[in-house]
Amino acid sequence: MRDKSTAVAAAGSAAAGALAVLLVAWFTGWLHSERRTVVIREAAAPVEVSAPARARGLVGPVFDPAAIYRSRSPGVVTIYSVYDSAGGVAQGSGFVVSADGVILTNSHVITTAGDGNGAARPASRIYVEFQDRDRVQAKIVGWDVFDDVGVLRVDPSSHPLEPLPLGDSSRVVVGEPVAAIGSPFGNENSLAVGVVSATLRSIESLTSQYNLVDAIQVDAPINHGNSGGPLFDAHGRVIGINAQIRSESGNAEGVGFAVPINAARRSMEQLLAGGKVAYAYVGITTADLTPGLARRFGYPVRYGAVITSVRPGSPGERAGLRGGSEQRDFNGLAFTYGGDVLVAIDGRPVRSANDVVRTVAERLRPGQVSTFTIVRNGSHRRVRVVLATRPESPDAR
Repeated sequence: MRDKSTAVAAAGSAAAGALAVLLVAWFTGWLHSERRTVVIREAAAPVEVSAPARARGLVGPVFDPAAIYRSRSPGVVTIYSVYDSAGGVAQGSGFVVSADGVILTNSHVITTAGDGNGAARPASRIYVEFQDRDRVQAKIVGWDVFDDVGVLRVDPSSHPLEPLPLGDSSRVVVGEPVAAIGSPFGNENSLAVGVVSATLRSIESLTSQYNLVDAIQVDAPINHGNSGGPLFDAHGRVIGINAQIRSESGNAEGVGFAVPINAARRSMEQLLAGGKVAYAYVGITTADLTPGLARRFGYPVRYGAVITSVRPGSPGERAGLRGGSEQRDFNGLAFTYGGDVLVAIDGRPVRSANDVVRTVAERLRPGQVSTFTIVRNGSHRRVRVVLATRPESPDAR
């Protein structure tokens, strides 16, 4: 059961001056409003980002936060978002990813995403401050509220740029050391260190009504103002974008989350290449099937994702997928019984509900015809699903 005194907060806005867009969502419910997915501000050419190779000079048997800070902090920036309509300024962090001026951050750092007041609106003006305190104006390329990713661009002639190398978040393991650089509470270029506490977390997004999958959980102290800043591995490669904290006080208490860099890279590439992001949509909700549940309810498979509901008018309904019909209690858990069990998508095994979200979000595209392998009435069946584009609200038809 969720503790009503526990808050989930964006790590994005600092308490400096009139910093007005401080994002806090109560852990109970984590309510979100409908969001616009992308606003494009300029035509953007595709960009090449640093390859996920090991960073020269940082490979070694010892985790050296000082070396990471010396080498990487020039590529980390503080972002100031000015909102003329609200009369305030919000502050977050970001980092340079290309020599032609592309900067990655969170969507909630540069827009009103997650403030509970309808569709996300961009800041009126964006300023980027470098380590030497030199400040330049940036343009919003676009944002993705589903994965909480924002993309900016600055004129590369306006300031020397130090692009940071991107790593591979799929190779992150629990227990490895990490370093975070950002601007907590307006304290620019601050370093925090810790370890990876968990990987593959599925957490509710602060900026949309869909879960963020594969989030990286860290115990490094992340506070308001850190949002959008890089999370580094021991080799100085960016493996995530610091985005959320869970806290009873609203400040860092050892539970922070970062958007995996592989997901952020995918969003960035779509925004730069086409001006928008597109996620596939099936229109089903699922729950984990475990061996205990399989034995109790007579399923012929031990693992999978039980379809608990199917949205009316969705691709799942049109394909004939079936949701659960009755709810029963098992070992203190409410379980919706009677729906199809999804065990594979296009031949890739599905062992949990998170596998469904991960596969649909990361591997499938709108308009694609995908084959879902299900178990119904004890028999395996293959169902062809024509995928749609994910709506801003899961209740949309």
